[in-house]
Amino acid sequence: MLSDDDDSIWSSPVYRGLVEEFLRMRKRRSDEYEGAVLDSSAFAILWQLSDGRDRTLRELTDALDLEQSTVNRQVNAAIKRGYVERYEVPGRVSRLHRPTDEGRRAFEHDGLLRVTRLDRVFSDLAPGTPDGLLAQLKAFNDAYDRVLDSER
Repeated sequence: MLSDDDDSIWSSPVYRGLVEEFLRMRKRRSDEYEGAVLDSSAFAILWQLSDGRDRTLRELTDALDLEQSTVNRQVNAAIKRGYVERYEVPGRVSRLHRPTDEGRRAFEHDGLLRVTRLDRVFSDLAPGTPDGLLAQLKAFNDAYDRVLDSER
């Protein structure tokens, strides 16, 4: 069993620190926002649909990287709450999903809550800029994806 100060498996203290920070970020996936309308799963579904392209359940499952049964349950809950609608397209077997007007309003409302929090975070961040962080995160995620693809 590793103790808190056992760094023997880490090639660098920086790597250990990075893993720790990634775990801290992961805990924030389901952060609450005071006044939010949507739960985190409905927000994630509406995020995927916010580009204006309707999607099948399979496409949502792939994009959210969750089990299909989980996404099906979450989509059904969003439909029940009036945020998403499912509809048939002639000539297609799979039905498509799109946000309702209420879903778009709720997504915009909750998106603004997230923007407000990010504004507060970045006003407290020094040194650093949103642009710099975005560039570094995108570069990191692109490199990470390339490594994962090469391991498959």
